[in-house]
Amino acid sequence: MSLLKSLKLSTAKPQSQPASPQERNREKLRGYLAEQRALAEATIAGKPYAAVRTVTKTDEAGNRSRVEVPRTVRKGWFSGDGGKVFFQLRYGGRPLELAKGMASIEADGLAGIGPIIDTLDQAVLAGEFDAAVAAAAQARAATMKAAKAKKAS
Repeated sequence: MSLLKSLKLSTAKPQSQPASPQERNREKLRGYLAEQRALAEATIAGKPYAAVRTVTKTDEAGNRSRVEVPRTVRKGWFSGDGGKVFFQLRYGGRPLELAKGMASIEADGLAGIGPIIDTLDQAVLAGEFDAAVAAAAQARAATMKAAKAKKAS
């Protein structure tokens, strides 16, 4: 017990600060980019990429347990003319517009996607996509609201 007395004890508790919507959106984009980087690296290496998510399942006896199940990850890139590869930053299932009328970034091959992802990650941290993400979120909310209204009628 003498060792505990040598420490400065406190009643302080961690304060959970709610993240702002911009911070949540940035983290979501960064997670997407990290997943795309891992998928591209696995594709280049010729290995399968297996993403998982945690779900709660109930067995026959009624016991609930958390298990990991595989989930599908869509590629953020596609091939074009002359062996070029194009990468799209997606949010809410739709590509974000990077500049007026442009939603994809050209790379010389699949190996060129890594540096593009690194640059996009830095741009996300700098807040360069905040306005585009906010517009995409509003468009998705409007789409979901219309779908809900159509389903109700």
